Amino acid sequence: MVHLFQYVLLTFLLVGCRAQEVPPEPIPADPTVYRNPVIDYSLPDPTIVRADDGYFYLYATEDIRNLPIHRSRDLVNWEYVGTAFTDATRPTFEPNGGLWAPDINIINGRYVLYYSMSVWGGEWTCGIGVATADKPEGPFTDHGKMFRSNEIGVQNSIDPFYIEEEGTKHLFWGSFRGIYTIELSDDGLSVKPGAEKEQIAGTAYEGVYIHKRNDYYYLFASIGSCCEGLNSTYTTVVGRSSSLFGPYADKRGRPMMENYHEVLIQRNQKFVGTGHNSEIVQDVKGQDWIFYHAVSVDHPKGRVLMMDQVKWQNDWPHVEGGTPSLEAQKPIFDELMSVKSLSPRGFYSFSELSSLKN
Repeated sequence: MVHLFQYVLLTFLLVGCRAQEVPPEPIPADPTVYRNPVIDYSLPDPTIVRADDGYFYLYATEDIRNLPIHRSRDLVNWEYVGTAFTDATRPTFEPNGGLWAPDINIINGRYVLYYSMSVWGGEWTCGIGVATADKPEGPFTDHGKMFRSNEIGVQNSIDPFYIEEEGTKHLFWGSFRGIYTIELSDDGLSVKPGAEKEQIAGTAYEGVYIHKRNDYYYLFASIGSCCEGLNSTYTTVVGRSSSLFGPYADKRGRPMMENYHEVLIQRNQKFVGTGHNSEIVQDVKGQDWIFYHAVSVDHPKGRVLMMDQVKWQNDWPHVEGGTPSLEAQKPIFDELMSVKSLSPRGFYSFSELSSLKN
């Protein structure tokens, strides 16, 4: 009987100990919140477009060979689709060159991908090319080189950006040797015959993107070093103008031609090298979002994909705190994501979305 009592007591104690070892139920993740990075592997120099299948497609410098493509319905949850090119179809005009800093657009119903091709240090032989596809996931057909640095007379001719203005098509580009623009042909695949380049910003910048909002054009760019790991000083900056072609200036009216600007996103304790932003995309609540890359202090391998909300005050953009968020409220999308027609760059403004909903 004593032994039976001891056995029962021991069993009770063991069960009690095990009960105490059961971990508490995890707190469910807030479905309205996302965390940076939104993709935790290297996707530098992002560019984004919304396709007629309801997905956003994002393209990046080829840290994944042949120029990676990802897609998402909500800008937070991304899946890898493939690459724009294969080893057999990739551009070849710069021998041993890498495919850097793409810019995706929808032009005349086709997906048009501008890209840089360069080797490190090849500032006079690098150049910008263009490829097209009928679908955002490709396959892309390369149309070859548009121009090299030594042909157009602009050292380090990389980092293209395309924009339309009053029926004309323009390419902006440049990397620490001045930001330039030139008019393109009607199909956007070549420089317009007789067009002359024009410098619109100084030598501190690369990775230009221009955003039109209300009465202003905003020139976003990056300064500093992009690619030195934790020592990277890359920083996203901005200036504005009442004209696409400038002059662009900071809040005090000092010109970007003389390398004055406002800082938009800079390093913090978790992320450094915060630059080369994408296009701005707007959700159905009228909130603006921007992608860029950064180096994670905790895992400093490659340049991971970041996203933050852009807010506006007195017609100037800002990101909360001026540094990358660690977590924030997600963008908001609804059934409008499934509509089929597109605006020229594949984005809708809030007013366009509202009119479609009505």
